Amino acid sequence: MDRVQLVLLGLPILLFCSDVVTLFAPQPPAAPKPHRHPQPASGAFQPGDSSPYAADSAQVAVDGPGSGTTVELKFCASCSYKGNAMTMKRMLDTSFPGIHVVLENYPPPFPKRALGKMVPFVQVGAIATLMAGDQIFPRFGMVPPPWYYSLRANRFGTMASVWMFGNFAQSLLQSSGAFEVYCNGQLVFSKLSEQRFPSEFELRELIGNRLSESQIGKNLEKELVLDDEVESTHAHLSVST
Repeated sequence: MDRVQLVLLGLPILLFCSDVVTLFAPQPPAAPKPHRHPQPASGAFQPGDSSPYAADSAQVAVDGPGSGTTVELKFCASCSYKGNAMTMKRMLDTSFPGIHVVLENYPPPFPKRALGKMVPFVQVGAIATLMAGDQIFPRFGMVPPPWYYSLRANRFGTMASVWMFGNFAQSLLQSSGAFEVYCNGQLVFSKLSEQRFPSEFELRELIGNRLSESQIGKNLEKELVLDDEVESTHAHLSVST
């Protein structure tokens, strides 16, 4: 066996080992996000502050229009859709300050995932049959078929073809082709149904129409409470002077 044959034999084995390790290795835990305590800005109005200039420099702190809204972008990671998802996330963060956007992989159905995990074993079985078919077929009481000898005549080219088509089939089975958008748990856009990606303007309009009305009401109520506190502070300063 010359060097070329050794390379053609060792390369599929190396790729198979790397695929098996990647396929069954546990996902690394997500890095914990640092907890940041919000600090009031200098000069902002604090309840109970009775300084003469406190009311004049009062600032109303109201949550952004997207506060309380969670958007989930579930996409096919193996289809290289992450770039589209990041673009949509930046657009939503800019258009709706305070919105919470979650990026998540959308896996294929279970039958496709199961078949995708079986592909490496089929590849190894086909290569083992090609290499040792003279001993495998007689153990099952079978005579090696004619196509076996024709494939074995160019066994290294056949092994490379088996590995190439196997990897293609595995990639196809692991892809879902999905780009699903959920707003507060409700589906607002589905690439699986529409067979296309949403435009930035379309997604902005869809999310804008589904902003949480209850959160907007909370923001208005909070603004009214702060206004009442500012007015009471003004009245207290007027009486004291």
